[in-house]
Amino acid sequence: MPSEPGAGESGKSSSRSRGNGMHGWQRGMLHFVFWCLGLALAGLASIVIIVGVALAVAYPNLPDISDLSDYRPKLPLRVYSAEGVQIGEFGEERRNLTPIAEIPQVMKDAVLAIEDSRFYSHGGVDYRGLMRAGLANLGRAKSQGASTITMQVARNVYLSSEKTFTRKLYEVLLTFKLEHLLSKDQILEIYMNQIFLGNRAYGFAAAADAYFGKPMKDLTIAEAAMLAGLPKAPSAFNPIVNPNRARARQLYIIERMQENGFITAADAEAAKKQELKIRTGLDNTRIHAEYIAETVRQLVYAQYGDEAYTRGLNVFTTIKAAQQETAYKALRRGIMDYERRQIYRGPEEFVDLPANAKDAEDAIDDALAEHPDNGDVMSAVVLEANPKKIVAVRLNSERVEITGEGLRPAQSGLSEKAPPKIKIRRGAVIRVARTPKNTWEITQLPEVEGAFVALDPRDGAIQALVGGFDFNKNKFNHVTQAWRQPGSAFKPFIYSASLEKGFTPSTVVNDAPLFFDAGVTGGQPWEPKNYDGKFEGAMPLHTALAKSKNMVSIRVLQAVGAQNAQDWITRFGFDADKHPPYLTMALGAGAVTPMQMVTGYSVFANGGYRINPWLITKITDQKGKAIVESQPPLPNESVRAVDARNAFIMSRLLQEITRVGTAARAQKDLKRVDLYGKTGTTNDAIDTWFAGYQPTLAAVVWMGYDTPRSLGDRETGGGLSLPVWINFMEAALKGVPVMEPAAPEGVINVGGEWYYEEYARGGGVTNVGGGGAPQENGAPAQRPPEDKSLMNSDGLPPNRPPLAPSEDRKSILDLFRN
Repeated sequence: MPSEPGAGESGKSSSRSRGNGMHGWQRGMLHFVFWCLGLALAGLASIVIIVGVALAVAYPNLPDISDLSDYRPKLPLRVYSAEGVQIGEFGEERRNLTPIAEIPQVMKDAVLAIEDSRFYSHGGVDYRGLMRAGLANLGRAKSQGASTITMQVARNVYLSSEKTFTRKLYEVLLTFKLEHLLSKDQILEIYMNQIFLGNRAYGFAAAADAYFGKPMKDLTIAEAAMLAGLPKAPSAFNPIVNPNRARARQLYIIERMQENGFITAADAEAAKKQELKIRTGLDNTRIHAEYIAETVRQLVYAQYGDEAYTRGLNVFTTIKAAQQETAYKALRRGIMDYERRQIYRGPEEFVDLPANAKDAEDAIDDALAEHPDNGDVMSAVVLEANPKKIVAVRLNSERVEITGEGLRPAQSGLSEKAPPKIKIRRGAVIRVARTPKNTWEITQLPEVEGAFVALDPRDGAIQALVGGFDFNKNKFNHVTQAWRQPGSAFKPFIYSASLEKGFTPSTVVNDAPLFFDAGVTGGQPWEPKNYDGKFEGAMPLHTALAKSKNMVSIRVLQAVGAQNAQDWITRFGFDADKHPPYLTMALGAGAVTPMQMVTGYSVFANGGYRINPWLITKITDQKGKAIVESQPPLPNESVRAVDARNAFIMSRLLQEITRVGTAARAQKDLKRVDLYGKTGTTNDAIDTWFAGYQPTLAAVVWMGYDTPRSLGDRETGGGLSLPVWINFMEAALKGVPVMEPAAPEGVINVGGEWYYEEYARGGGVTNVGGGGAPQENGAPAQRPPEDKSLMNSDGLPPNRPPLAPSEDRKSILDLFRN
C-alpha cells in the first residue's frame, strides 16, 4: 500500500529540524568554550606580560648576592687566654661561623626534617610542599610552613620582615637567583650560620653553646632536635623560657626525622627519653676575666672602631686561665673574710609573702630575680627567723637552714631590739654562702673593694688581673684606674735611692721621735709616729725596713734628699707629680695604681730592668690569619732602671721582710725562701697593700673603700692583703723550683751581709740620726706639704679618692703594645 507522501516528508523534515537544533546548541557551546579559552589565554598572556614587566623592573633591583659565595656574617669580637680559653665576647650577635663540612650530620638532618625535607631535590620553591602545607593547614592538621630553606635565606639575609606582595615577589626572585648562583651546600651553610635562634645566638654552633654549653659536633639527636625547633619561633620554643612548648616541638621533630629515614625507630625512642641539661643563668664554669676582657675591648675598639664588633676578630692575651681564676677566687675570699668582721647592715629588701602558697612562690621568684646571685654570694628569701635558726628559700625552691656559727655574721639582725631596717624576719631578702664544711652561713654583699694584678717580671706579660670584687656591680678597674696612697709599700723605693747615696743594709739609723715645728713646715707642727706608737732606738737599715719603721724611713729620706728621691722613683715607672718632694713621700703619701706598683717591684725582681706591662699577644681575623702579633723586647741595658747590684741588695732586704718581718707569714705558709715583698698600710688603715714577687712572678694586692674611709683599727696590709697574695702564690708557684738571684758583679758578702764592693770595708753611711745627732752630711729636713692642716698625727694626709675613668686613659692604653 503506497505510503502517503505528506507523512513521509513531514517525518524527514522533522528529523532534519531536530538535527539542525542539536548542531546549533553545540556550536553555541563551542563558541562559549572558545570564548572562555580565548579569555583565559588573554588573561594568561596579560599575566605573562605583567610578570614579565614586573621581572624586568624588579630583577635589576634585586640585591647583589655574589658576596654570598664568600659568606661573611657579622661575627663578634672574642678574647682568649694564652691557652686559647675564651674569656670574653663583644658584639650584638653571638655567632660561630662553621663550614658545612664541619656541621654534624645529625644537626643537618634535624633541620631538614622540620624545615625542608626535599631541600636537595627542589629548585628553590617546593610546589609539592606548598600543596601539602596548604592541605594540612586547611584540614587543621599540625600547621606546616611552606617556605623552603632557600626562601628563608633570601628573606633573612636581604629582605625585611614586612608581609607584602612586593616583598614576597622579591623573595621568590631571590630564591631562584640563589639557586642559580650557589650550590645546595652553600645555601645550607649560610642558613645554618645565619638564622636567629634566640638568646643572642645566631647559627646552630652558637646556639649549641648558648643552650647546652657544648660544641655543635657533640650534639645528640635529642639536643639537635631541640635546636632545630627554634627557627620557627625562637622565643616561643626557647627551652629556657618555655620548656614545655620546646619539649613538644622537639618530640615532633624527632618523629619527622624518623619519617624521613634520618634515624631509626630505636634512635627516635632513645632520643625521646634523653633528659636534656639546659644551660641556665650564669655559667659557673667560665673563667672570670671580665676586667681583662673589657680592657681588651677598649684597646681593640680604639684601633678598629665599630668594626671591632663585626669583623670576627680573635684577640689572644698573655693571661693564664688557671692563674686568672685563682686570682679571682683569692681576692673574693679575702674580701669576704673581711666582710665577716663587719657590722651587719641588714637585708637588701623586704617583700610581702602572701598566705597563698602559689602567690608566695611568685613573690619569692620576683624578689630573687631582682637580687640575682653574685657568684658564691647567693640570694635567698627568709621564711622564718629567730635567734637560733633562719629558714630561707632560694631559686628552684631550694630550702636553706642556717644555724650555729652560720648565724654569727648577722647576730645584730636577729636581736629582738634590732631596728626595723636591720631585723631579719619573714620576707627579708638576704645573702647566704656555703662554708668550707658545706653548711650555710648568712653574709652580705661587700662594700669594700680590692684589686689584684700579677705579671711576669722578666718581660711584663700580665698573667692575672682582677679589677674589683664584681665587674657587674662595679666596672671601675681598680688595677689601672684607682690612684691610692701606697703607704709603707712605697718605702723600698726610698731605700733603693739610699743605696746610691752610700747606705748599706748595716747602716745604723735611729728609730727615735721626730718633730717639725711650724717654722719648718710652713704650717702646723708635724710629729710623725710609728704604726705601733713605739720607738726602738738605733737599728740597722735591714731591720728597720723589716719592721717598717716610719722614723727610720723619714731619716733616710732626709739624708737622700726629697728631690733626689723624687727623681729616683721615676726610674720605676712612677709619676713625679704624684709624689711631691716632701718628707711624707717616705711614708707613701703620694698616689699610685696597683699596676704601677707591680711594675715598680718587677724592677727589683728582674735585676734592675724597667718593663712595660703588656696584654695582647696576637689578633687574628675570622679565618685565623694573624693581623697583629706582638712580643716584648727582652730586657737589655737600654731599659735598665737601676744597677743590678741595687736590685740584688733590695731583694735581700725584701726577702728578710717575708722571713721575719711584717710579712713573715709568706715564707712560713708557702714553705719556700725565694719570696720578696713589703706590706703597706696607710694612715687610719684606709688602704692596705702587699706587693711582692718570686723571680718569675710579681703580684700586688690592694684593698680599700672607693670613698676612702678606715677599714678598721686592727686592719693592716699583713692581715688583709697578704693572705690574698699567699693564696694566689700557693697555686701559681706549684711545681716552680726555688730560685734565688745570683750575686752580680760589684757586691761582696761580709759577715753574712751583702754590700756594694766600695762600701764593704767601712765606706758609705754608717750611722744616721743616732742619739739625736745631726743628719748625715748635715742634710736639712725637707719641707713637708705647706698645708699641714691636711696632715694628721700619724704623718699622712687624708687619702684621696680614686680618679674617674676619664683621668686614666694613659694607664689603660699603656697596656697595648703595637
